[in-house]
Amino acid sequence: MPKQSLAQSGNSVVFIPHGAGPLPLLGDKSHQNLHDFLQTLPDILIKPSAILVISAHWEADRVTVSSTMPPKLLYDYYGFPDAAYQISYSAPGEAVLAERVLDLLKANGIPSSLDNQRGFDHGLFVPLKIMYPDAKIPCIQLSLLNNMDAAAHIRIGKALTALKNENVLIIGSGFSFHNMQAFFSDNAENETKNQVFTNWLIETCTLESVSEQERESRLTRWNEASFARFCHPREEHLLPLHVCYGIAQIAAKLVFHQQVAGKSACAFVW
Repeated sequence: MPKQSLAQSGNSVVFIPHGAGPLPLLGDKSHQNLHDFLQTLPDILIKPSAILVISAHWEADRVTVSSTMPPKLLYDYYGFPDAAYQISYSAPGEAVLAERVLDLLKANGIPSSLDNQRGFDHGLFVPLKIMYPDAKIPCIQLSLLNNMDAAAHIRIGKALTALKNENVLIIGSGFSFHNMQAFFSDNAENETKNQVFTNWLIETCTLESVSEQERESRLTRWNEASFARFCHPREEHLLPLHVCYGIAQIAAKLVFHQQVAGKSACAFVW
């Protein structure tokens, strides 16, 4: 679909791969496709007054919303060059939006709380530094539940549906493939497993012939898909997609399907 027609539809929900640690910001060649995609992605999205990021790198016992003012950065990765720990991203927090998100969650019976101490993890600052380098748009983060329950994360999204009409850009920041041992492997069998699951995910999220009841059922039972547990031995990088789908509850548009860190990865907008 041409960028212009996508932009005119007012996309406010997106699921993206954020890459391996800080590598998209360090000129890593295996992340060039992702860097180029993230750089142009704002062209097809709304121009938001604030951004809510559901990051794969924050889990909690209950759904938690960041309200730190001003937020610092969490360099929540290790073993990278010194430059990885000098990255800056000075986007402000947004306490009013944090309270709004909390109110929506509680109104829908979802136990939730604010966290006024936690900074931005790399699931936020790595992609947003590429997408919005001037760091002017206020941002907050939403945690995953550490029970990893797929249906619960779809329910979280459903509780936040009203945000689609409030000029908030919602970003699920994860990865459609996240088997750490298989990254950078040239094993042909692994490549096949990666692609089979990616194709299933694309079909599940984008086919307009699939009813929303069936789409939700597929995502809830995602681990029954072929090679699901190979691609996601642990599902924290997939669950931001479930929150995004719960917010949108419609078929997504595939906007990215290329190699990232040696593996097939995809991104969707709603």
